[in-house]
Amino acid sequence: MTPVTNTVRFVLDGRIVEAQGKRRTTTVLDFLREQLQRTGTKEGCAEGDCGACVVMVGELNAAGTAVDYVPVNACIQLLPTLDGKSVKTVESLKRADGNLHPVQDEMVQCHGSQCGFCTPGIVMSLVHLVQEVPAPSRQQITDSLSGNLCRCTGYKPIIEAATRACMRRSELKLDDSADIPLLREIARSKTPTLSLDGEIIVQPVVRTRKGNEFVSPATLAEVADYLVKHPTTTLLAGSTEIGLQVNKQFRRPEHIMYLGNVAELRQVTETDRLWRIGAAVSLTAVEHRLAGAYPDFAEVLRRFGSPPIRSTATLAGNIANGSPIGDTMPCLMALGATLVLRCGAKTRTVPLDQFYTGQKRNVLQAGEFIEAIELPKPVPGQVFRAHKISKRFEQDISATCGAISYRLADGKLSGVRLAYNGLAPSPCRAPRLEALLEGRAPGDVKAADLDAAIAESFVARDGLRATWAYRALVARNLVLEFIEEPSPEVA
Repeated sequence: MTPVTNTVRFVLDGRIVEAQGKRRTTTVLDFLREQLQRTGTKEGCAEGDCGACVVMVGELNAAGTAVDYVPVNACIQLLPTLDGKSVKTVESLKRADGNLHPVQDEMVQCHGSQCGFCTPGIVMSLVHLVQEVPAPSRQQITDSLSGNLCRCTGYKPIIEAATRACMRRSELKLDDSADIPLLREIARSKTPTLSLDGEIIVQPVVRTRKGNEFVSPATLAEVADYLVKHPTTTLLAGSTEIGLQVNKQFRRPEHIMYLGNVAELRQVTETDRLWRIGAAVSLTAVEHRLAGAYPDFAEVLRRFGSPPIRSTATLAGNIANGSPIGDTMPCLMALGATLVLRCGAKTRTVPLDQFYTGQKRNVLQAGEFIEAIELPKPVPGQVFRAHKISKRFEQDISATCGAISYRLADGKLSGVRLAYNGLAPSPCRAPRLEALLEGRAPGDVKAADLDAAIAESFVARDGLRATWAYRALVARNLVLEFIEEPSPEVA
């Protein structure tokens, strides 16, 4: 792709597709349906909730020898994010000999489709699963379907179809050998473009006549340089928030910067003391990395949306969005996470519990962005507990999520850090409750004392997700549950 062509290039089933002159906020779903007539991909909610639009987006692996796929909600992904990647839709599954993929075939045999509207998305979710796990458990199958809503079948025949398809293990892998050389051909540059004076020039993927741009830098230096020059730029990672704004609020940001191609931001590095999680690392990657050390955190992440949402959404995006009911922030605050903020060549660190200044407000300065999250590793004797309360167990917004970290010293609570969402204009720690718990034996903590501390700490507010009375009761009961039978995460 070159700046003069104003063209998004991606690979679809062994050929390069060039999307020229398209609006920078065109969704992948709209382009597939309206321009390529790939009408198997459906629009249900246009919010990333129903899963009718699921497709697979692929990138060359590190060795350049195979394609790594993630499931994606095409309705909220912006077309320019596909530049240099590949796409598989439900139409891609048909074999050269005309046969169906085993998942499709077994869906027919097991009567897994009735009205059929949701079926292509369900099939794509299951096909992605069997690319990664050829012999999944029932739990893995149901988890992979947690973002696909079906109002006809009750899921039993769908799960049966997935189980039967996996018995045909040799047929499950997609043949994408023709895509690999084409992905090499359209690969985006990994080095910045420099002017004759040595200044960075961030090449746009899409530029309008008015000068509005969609840029997709490859290096951290490009990100920092562009934001200094265009501090009001909208940063795009998973598109799980911006996609909603485009579809529901018809927002058209003047400058959009996609972070998904910046290698430095997609890395997780570690020391003996902490993990450093880049701003473009997906929630799925974070979930897998933390599952052994902090299983409660991993479970909160597992219930964060659906697999297509978690495969694109990022930890830094959830933090920067600053929703009062953001799920990850209570866990991170309880664990003492800090943010690495960058503006130009300068960086500073800010504890996450000092990042928010109000509802949807934070300490970020003009041109500054989150470069990484530093998360401490567990220490001997540390207990970490977290739980999310919501109306639906799967794929729902929190009423309240609480998290706590502490140690037991001589049978008494020590080093207590407690945080919540849903109780204040932004996720926050609860210092009065921490002080109440510090130095006490778990059995000496009284519900009435916790109730009083909660009443002193927060302004009573009813909300769409729950009344204040319910949230306050849940906040108290979570503490009692967290300290009832402590079992250290690390021996």
